[in-house]
Amino acid sequence: MSPRMMPLADTLGLPFWRRPVFLLCLMAAAMPISFATWSALLNNFVIEAAGFTGVEIGWLHTVREIPGFLAVGVIAVLLVMREQVLALVSLLLLGVATAITAWFPSFGGLLFVTLLSSIGFHYFETVNQSLQLQWIEKKRAPQVIGWIVAVGSGASLVAYGLIVLTWKVFDLSYNTVFMTAGLVTIAIAGYAILAFPQFEAPHPQNKRMVLRKRYWLYYLMQFMSGARRQIFVVFAAFMMVERFGMDVQALTALFLINYMANMVIAPLIGRWIGRFGERRMLILEYAGLTAVFVAYGCLYVFEWDWHVAATLYVINHLFFSMAFAIKTYFQKIADPADIAPTAAVAFTINHIAAVFLPAGLGYLWVISPKAVFVLAAAMALVSLLLSLLIPRHPEPGNETIFAARRVVPGSAGKLSA
Repeated sequence: MSPRMMPLADTLGLPFWRRPVFLLCLMAAAMPISFATWSALLNNFVIEAAGFTGVEIGWLHTVREIPGFLAVGVIAVLLVMREQVLALVSLLLLGVATAITAWFPSFGGLLFVTLLSSIGFHYFETVNQSLQLQWIEKKRAPQVIGWIVAVGSGASLVAYGLIVLTWKVFDLSYNTVFMTAGLVTIAIAGYAILAFPQFEAPHPQNKRMVLRKRYWLYYLMQFMSGARRQIFVVFAAFMMVERFGMDVQALTALFLINYMANMVIAPLIGRWIGRFGERRMLILEYAGLTAVFVAYGCLYVFEWDWHVAATLYVINHLFFSMAFAIKTYFQKIADPADIAPTAAVAFTINHIAAVFLPAGLGYLWVISPKAVFVLAAAMALVSLLLSLLIPRHPEPGNETIFAARRVVPGSAGKLSA
């Protein structure tokens, strides 16, 4: 074995700052420094620099989701590159693309740089999810992933806080902020490449596409999650700028509140998932999201002001923070060797709707913004119905409330399809 390779069982002898969980936390911080900055500035930048309307922003987000739809290609990349290496290379690409965003202040230019950053973001997220489920034991996964989410929220909090505090005081340009955020991500990824050994998970991963009938509920929930999330990501923040005229500082302050709340609640959510189970937490999430999206539509019917919209945005974000229960549900029902290929397949499924929804709904937005949010509420309601199919104690052979317990072929004591 190469001196740079290290089995997970041997990592307990390492100092905490060189262990796999610390690397996951470091990567969790590096990604949102770029992505959160891009998100905070994007809506104002595209309107001011390129005159975007709902149509153009819809097309931009459609292009942004294409690499997510093609995330299944990660399986091919893993034939020649380890997951840990791919995660860090993807972070480097995200950092570079973020750094040069302001150099392309046109519709075509923004589509190009967005595609680059999206490849980095989506390939990182695909393998990062896989590494979390391989490196963290099942019993500790909800709590540890909750802490990792909190770390990511903390990094976003720092990025947003600095934008709020310095944007007007130092009269910053878009280019300065994009460049700074991108370079910080590049620096962290570079350090992680040099400072950590290659960790070897105990279960070798399948290097081919895996589609299993017994994962059908997980696939459906991923599809609905991706479709529903697009409406929030693309149009909720855009509404704040278009309808209520929020500037960079005000919109970033709203994001800041979101991530402050996430830092506090994400570890609690992890604890609650461990205590109450994925079924109950996902039911709570989707019931809450249905109500929030209905309320978004009511903003246009009853002419509510920006205070209501901002409150709904924060509540919406808190409900979304429960979504990692889908990950831990899959971890409980999966064959350990399926985690990497299924993460890639699931990411593609998650982004099927994302490829056409933003562009299509961009045209609907111009006609009726409230109709877009009504559609999101319907999607959340479908997700609620799907969550009712999760058993109280999911495991191989007990993936849904309809599943009869089955023994895994060739694996005594395990259950499967």
